[in-house]
Amino acid sequence: MTSSPMIEARGLRKSYGGTTVLTGVDLSVAPGTMLALLGPNGAGKTTTVRIMSTLLRADGGTVTIGGHDVAAQPRTVRRMIGLTGQDSAVDELLTGHENLVMMGRLFHLGRAGARRRAGELLEQFRLTAAAHRPVRTYSGGMRRRLDLAVSLLNSPPVLFLDEPTTGLDPTSRLDVWDTIKELMAAGTTVLLTTQYLEEADQLADRIALIDTGRVVAEGTAAELKRQVGTERAELTFPAADLGAARELFVGDLLPDGRTLTVPVHGPADIRHLLDQAADKGLTVERFALHEPTLDDVFRLLTDHSGDTA
Repeated sequence: MTSSPMIEARGLRKSYGGTTVLTGVDLSVAPGTMLALLGPNGAGKTTTVRIMSTLLRADGGTVTIGGHDVAAQPRTVRRMIGLTGQDSAVDELLTGHENLVMMGRLFHLGRAGARRRAGELLEQFRLTAAAHRPVRTYSGGMRRRLDLAVSLLNSPPVLFLDEPTTGLDPTSRLDVWDTIKELMAAGTTVLLTTQYLEEADQLADRIALIDTGRVVAEGTAAELKRQVGTERAELTFPAADLGAARELFVGDLLPDGRTLTVPVHGPADIRHLLDQAADKGLTVERFALHEPTLDDVFRLLTDHSGDTA
């Protein structure tokens, strides 16, 4: 028997003035899983999260959290969710412990309850040693862990993470990833927006790609990668041969300006590519083969280079 979605959006629409941001977004997140929402800047990711977390009203469509309608039952929904946004929500002049106790009191945990919960979260997020230091002395990764701790004060079953690792160095980002994995292992349902495709690949059970206000693809990372072909061949040509190569092969030009990446389906395709280059007298300086990545999916499904004004 399939359980009901913990997060569900149907036909979500939103406009600002004459600008349409969401044009009918459908999303579903099963309990205890993560859905990563990817897309270019301005695609509608943050607007979707703001609507789902009761911070913004939709123009149309519905959102339910644990079966509760966001528009009709916002107070109930707020007791079920935590939100970590792109910007830090903690007070830099207070200590980590003071931040958590203050927010715990705002969550009506009571003085003793707020202190007890603060201690639990400081230990869970490996911040006990820094508990009584001002937050301004924390590293970027420590601040983000404290942000996550604040969003979990009321032990919500649903957590919205809106680009939680933006601006972090690689070590801090991996540290936050570990924390998110621990939350998921404990059964938390997570909706993540991110600019880091590797982050979605590593953490998410399912991925939805949103572009120009609508979901253009959804599935597991493996399912999405299969949409761009089983493999991609990279052929590097000398500058003198590049024009002829681009006429011969249908593929994307990589940033180095001399390498074409072309979808292939097995050894026969690879032999055919190299035979074509040889027949035209083109020099292949370098050849490489790689499995498709989410970067390939992203480029394929959000490419507006052919759009006209």
